[in-house]
Amino acid sequence: MKSFIWGAVAMGYVVAGIFFARFRALTRERLFGFFSAAFFVLALDQTLLALTDPEHDARYQLYVVRMLGFILLLIGILDKNRRGKRTPTGGTS
Repeated sequence: MKSFIWGAVAMGYVVAGIFFARFRALTRERLFGFFSAAFFVLALDQTLLALTDPEHDARYQLYVVRMLGFILLLIGILDKNRRGKRTPTGGTS
């Protein structure tokens, strides 16, 4: 039953990744690219958790993949905030 739920969560992450990839293609905004990549990494994490034996001692190492997904989300947010504070050249503020 847990494998089924992990598979459903992985499918949800893939759908979210496709959703953000579509917005990335339409708007060319880097934030959506980071979000898309992060959700695909999180889908990979859930898939690997579903396929790994629950009694395996090294299973906790798969959470490094999840951490990578959250780091991608954080990098995307920080990148967007850093780029958003620049004032356009020639504009009035």
